[in-house]
Amino acid sequence: MKASPSLILVLVSLCGLAAAVSSQSAASDSCSSNLNVDGIPFDTTSLTCLSAWDSENFILRYKQASASTWSFVLSAPTTSSYIAMGFSSNGRMVGSSAVVGWVSSSDGAMMKQYALEGTTAAQVMPNQGTLNLLANSSMIASQSSRLYMAFQLDAAQPESRLIYSVGPSGFTPVKSGYRLIQHQDMTSTAVNFASGQTTTQSRPYTRLRKSHGVLNMLGWSILMIIGIIVARHGKQYDPMWFYVHAAIQSSAFILGLLGIICGFVLENKISASNVSTHKGLGIFILVLGCLQVMAFLARPEKGSKVREYWNLYHHNMGRILIIFAIANVFYGIHLGEKGKQWNVGYGITIALLLVVLIVLEIQKFRK
Repeated sequence: MKASPSLILVLVSLCGLAAAVSSQSAASDSCSSNLNVDGIPFDTTSLTCLSAWDSENFILRYKQASASTWSFVLSAPTTSSYIAMGFSSNGRMVGSSAVVGWVSSSDGAMMKQYALEGTTAAQVMPNQGTLNLLANSSMIASQSSRLYMAFQLDAAQPESRLIYSVGPSGFTPVKSGYRLIQHQDMTSTAVNFASGQTTTQSRPYTRLRKSHGVLNMLGWSILMIIGIIVARHGKQYDPMWFYVHAAIQSSAFILGLLGIICGFVLENKISASNVSTHKGLGIFILVLGCLQVMAFLARPEKGSKVREYWNLYHHNMGRILIIFAIANVFYGIHLGEKGKQWNVGYGITIALLLVVLIVLEIQKFRK
């Protein structure tokens, strides 16, 4: 009996679908599946399993192997980057220690302990940390499109605040120092090792952090730039342009001032030790803003001989303020570990405003 072409196509499609489902199943891992990884140098029977990080599909298995030995196996999708698991006393990255692993084409499978002493790459120190990793008990392997990182700790009771992170796709540390760059994403959880219950930990004072960031973004950069656009390219609507410009810049100053106040309150609450540069820039920006307010109050008449010098001072001081404000906002995003979303969103907003300003400047030049 000769099969029809349509039947053959259906059979091929079904085979392809079955292969895709099979491949996807092989590439996944869950607590309902058995751990079957070659090369783990310790007993992996009777491990407690939990979904450590749902959005990134991190699976953690662990058990207390003896009175002072704990076994861990972390499973994560292969991302062509590093995966990390940190142990923290307070749920924060700074001050904790982490086990980091990756598989690269140049160095193969690598796994190291890092001391997380700060938020910059120079403050994340390889081959340092407070974790007592048992010798010859660590392993990382790539299998079925997932990374499996296994290690044992010499500890009566590990820290229950666990931090997970995944590096940016395509990056793996290299031999010249094995430095890490900022993670693509991270989360902080609390684990009850006895019950296997885990809860995601929100960062303290999240609302205050967001208020500090958003107010400074709106005040010192976004609204200030809009106010400049109105002043430079709306003078044909005299005197309306002046009142709109004054209203926008006054609102920007008030919002920026509130943002800086939120920053002082936040620093006092979290006792941050790595914000001195960010704080100094913020105070400098506030001083420039106050000078602009004082200059506005002392604005000479249009026919005055010093009006030209006042204009030079007022315009250039405003430009300097905005340049430092934009830089400090990006630096604040970095300190707050907000990642790509905030950087991209803020960057696109500033870029659009600058494009509008450039287009208007070109039109003004042509006229």
